[in-house]
Amino acid sequence: MIMSLSVVVLLAIVVVVLLRNGTLRILPALAAIGFGFFLASTGLADPINTAAGGLADLLARINL
Repeated sequence: MIMSLSVVVLLAIVVVVLLRNGTLRILPALAAIGFGFFLASTGLADPINTAAGGLADLLARINL
């Protein structure tokens, strides 16, 4: 739960920055939000969460 909340906050920050820079318009942003919302209720939600968790674990193990 903590990892998914931080990913949501990170993606929200990215969307706000893109909207403020004019790189992303309002309607495409709303379409992407709607796509993500409906994608979360499909059978692909579990594999996406697993992949995101695996990526987070991989990034956590990288020593700089």
